[in-house]
Amino acid sequence: MLDMKLLREKPDFVKAMLKRRGEDVSVVDQLISKDTQRRTLIQAIEDLKAKRNTISKQIGQYKREGKDVSEILAAIDDQKASIGEHDIKLKALESDIRHQLLMIPNLPHKDIPEGHDESDNVEVKKHGSFKTFDFEPKPHWDIATALDILDFERAAKIAASRFVVYKGLGARLERALINFMMDMHTDKHGYEEVLLPYIVNEASLEATGQFPKFKDDVFKLTDKRGLYLNPTAEVPSINLHRDEIMNGDELTKKYAAFTTAFRQESGSAGRDTRGIIRLHQFNKVELIKFAKPEDSYQELESMLKNSEAVLQALDIPYRVVELCGGDIGFSMAKTYDIEVYLPSYKTYREIGSISNAEDYQARRANIRFKRDKDSKTEYVHTLNGSGLAVGRTFVAILENYQQADGTIMVPEVLRPYMGTDIIK
Repeated sequence: MLDMKLLREKPDFVKAMLKRRGEDVSVVDQLISKDTQRRTLIQAIEDLKAKRNTISKQIGQYKREGKDVSEILAAIDDQKASIGEHDIKLKALESDIRHQLLMIPNLPHKDIPEGHDESDNVEVKKHGSFKTFDFEPKPHWDIATALDILDFERAAKIAASRFVVYKGLGARLERALINFMMDMHTDKHGYEEVLLPYIVNEASLEATGQFPKFKDDVFKLTDKRGLYLNPTAEVPSINLHRDEIMNGDELTKKYAAFTTAFRQESGSAGRDTRGIIRLHQFNKVELIKFAKPEDSYQELESMLKNSEAVLQALDIPYRVVELCGGDIGFSMAKTYDIEVYLPSYKTYREIGSISNAEDYQARRANIRFKRDKDSKTEYVHTLNGSGLAVGRTFVAILENYQQADGTIMVPEVLRPYMGTDIIK
């Protein structure tokens, strides 16, 4: 959530940054106007309370002098009623302001690329060489079906389209990837492992920026407590410290979490209808950091390297792109996408995003820290990244390690987890 003080003091700057996202900036003037009304109401309430207190002080004097206090009591009742009316207006106005602030995305970092959509993203680097084939490489869904390691028809029978059943060595490969990623991030990169609830509440979704704007993207439960299926491990991970004041000495705090995530994918009709690139249910290893403001961009670069290390160890070619203003996520100030090369697509596809939300999520979630016991509280910076999307890594292995006879060579680092060097 943006700081209302920033909108009030630097409206032109806020408008310029929102324009880089392609946002309607008229909301800035609307909020400033409502904020002015709010402060006028607060002053009016304070004036009424001061007047009521002045009148109240006269009651004792009137009684000592034997005067009738009925007019004073009536005046106090009038002040009380006026204060109540103003309070109702103030609460409604503050609620309206908060709702509008929750609907405004984060301001992009000043140095991210200009642009309108993913075509304007900027390639930062490439790693690895494309694998050469002496046959026409197949798409992952054909490979998996022939090997009988993915079953789309039975998944649709059990649930609906865009679900999948992993079978045999396919199920083992998915599990191997989860264990490999978690071991790397905890043992080598120093993240603390957490196993989180797969169900989250509305406050958690609001804190990270999914609510109220993106309610259609999540699966709502019929439970009366207002619960939802987790759309990404970012949500429960960030909310570990909601409404807390963290100790500055423990920052940067780093978590690695494996979760199964659930998304409606309501805005992706017709996209990636085959295979497991875009499912309603998928596995993901997420990296989360809580950092001091001055450290957060250094931590962003470090997190990017941690995620890249997974693909480097698997020897899968990839590239890193920096997202432009028009393509960056709602809550983020800066984002890198990691994209793997898929031979059947003859192009790169996203496998993970690494982002810095700065203090945007921390303001929504009220996550602060103190540098020492005598210092004032400050908002932390929150970062999250894919470490990586497990299903899409599964896809990258099938397509990049496929053999002419239809088998899959298992990447060397996964063989201890798989117990075999080939999927056949």
